[in-house]
Amino acid sequence: MNTPVPDWTGDTTALRAQQEALARQVRLRDDFHKPLRTVAGFDVGFEDDGATTRAAAVLLDASTLTVLDRQVARLPTRMPYVPGLLSFRELPALLAALAQLPQAPDLAFIDGQGIAHPRRLGVAAHFGVLSGLPSIGVAKSVLVGESRMALHDMRGAFTPLRDGREQIGWLLRSKPGCLPLVVSPGHRVAMASAPELVMRFTTTYRLPEPTRLADRLASRRDETRL
Repeated sequence: MNTPVPDWTGDTTALRAQQEALARQVRLRDDFHKPLRTVAGFDVGFEDDGATTRAAAVLLDASTLTVLDRQVARLPTRMPYVPGLLSFRELPALLAALAQLPQAPDLAFIDGQGIAHPRRLGVAAHFGVLSGLPSIGVAKSVLVGESRMALHDMRGAFTPLRDGREQIGWLLRSKPGCLPLVVSPGHRVAMASAPELVMRFTTTYRLPEPTRLADRLASRRDETRL
């Protein structure tokens, strides 16, 4: 695992500089076990009026989508919400939840942005670099960038998300009649592979199963066996 998340001092300039340095470590090429054996979803919620960060991790069999394990890590919230620096707030609990799983997944799906971020280091990219795991960001809304092409209302349709001339992700129609997901590679996943990998684990819901189940656990809608 790479450098741990620094303590919160209020120095946002230093954190942005660290984001830029870590973004240079992101690898945008496929570098994961084939065929995939396990995948995991990760999401974050908050308890105690925001005083406690609650991170959920759900490990699944990649072939059957059977849940193999699920964990929740609770840590004191380390810093306030600062736009563009969300990953520093969420990562300590996410990494703690990862450590509680019986094994590391072959591929991690994170509820949030991958490189579709102003400094190309959203929470999925940050998570991937620090953990060393292949990762993909699956977000519900655009943080930065725009699409210049129409997106068909059919399952699996996708179109590039660009920030200026640079492609930073995709808008993916995972379910007809629903708003598209923002999909971007986090680490050790190629840009071209990201939408196909998300759709591979999407069933009848808008969200792919790894992050859908993690979202339920992080938001306390599903605490079975915990």
